[in-house]
Amino acid sequence: MSANDAPRAQQPSAAYDSAFLKACRREPVPHTPVWFMRQAGRSLPEYRKVREGIPMLESCMRPELVTEITLQPVRRHGVDAAIYFSDIVVPLKAIRIDLDIKPGVGPVVERPIRTREDLAQLRDLTPEDVSYVTEAIGLLTRELGATPLIGFAGAPFTLASYLVEGGPSRTYENAKAMMYGDPELWADLLDRLADITAAFLKVQIEAGASAVQLFDSWAGALAPVDYRRSVLSASAKVFDAVAGYGVPRIHFGVGTGELLPLMSEAGADVVGVDWRVPMDEAARRIGPGKALQGNLDPTVLFAPTEAVEAKTREVLDSAKDLEGHVFNLGHGVMPSTDPDALTRLVEYVHTRTAR
Repeated sequence: MSANDAPRAQQPSAAYDSAFLKACRREPVPHTPVWFMRQAGRSLPEYRKVREGIPMLESCMRPELVTEITLQPVRRHGVDAAIYFSDIVVPLKAIRIDLDIKPGVGPVVERPIRTREDLAQLRDLTPEDVSYVTEAIGLLTRELGATPLIGFAGAPFTLASYLVEGGPSRTYENAKAMMYGDPELWADLLDRLADITAAFLKVQIEAGASAVQLFDSWAGALAPVDYRRSVLSASAKVFDAVAGYGVPRIHFGVGTGELLPLMSEAGADVVGVDWRVPMDEAARRIGPGKALQGNLDPTVLFAPTEAVEAKTREVLDSAKDLEGHVFNLGHGVMPSTDPDALTRLVEYVHTRTAR
């Protein structure tokens, strides 16, 4: 990256002194901040109402609709941060990859990438490709005021998995076959995706996002040796590309307990932890100098309130000695979750951790 291309640090925003951003910076907080992955979405009746009859990808390209959906959980639950409503395949759609999100299935790619010639589908992403993102974040930051907005993107490995498989997969046989059988093609694929992902995050930060999260949803399918050899450098390239903005960078994956040290090494300021590893053990694996995010099992929210509070205390007790802790679920909010359970959970964490 040349000096002319290097990002300039963001000026402090109205959200700078929020509990969420302080926790990300490992500074003292008035209470443990809370937000939920997939907090803006299917668990909310108001979300289902405004999305009625609108395909998922189209809804991600309507700035006023994105603004409304992103704000809904902030109004309802009183969370400490909003997360921009979108989908990890939006930047791929923006560069004209032929894909769609099919209800009950997920992203489906018409022409999977299996050969070097197929890489031609992956052109650079420009801000003009996602002008609706810039517009929506402008609307959001005016509405949110002192509440931070988290931007996000899919990590190169997870995006590559969808592109090579052609859709969701349980085994990733095609992606892994490329990774093992043609490592040069695999490396070039992830490198291009790292550039696209970094460009997408830059658009969000420059529009006003106060933090960003990189979702490597499927990295848990990898052994540590394969993650280090075939994935780590691409994720690190994304984090390095946005480092100069000075906003907190969060890294999260599912089933990644064995990968936590490597995911931390990729360059995030905050490492997300799923529900399988206690927070104190995650901190031991990651080492000093990082804030942690997590990690209540999302299914706990289907239990009675007393059980939810008991499991929440376990998370908070496990996290009490961390340098910085952002309370979250260990994965996304499940669609049939009672929204009132989330509201109660936010209030409980705030009350129990009030300093």
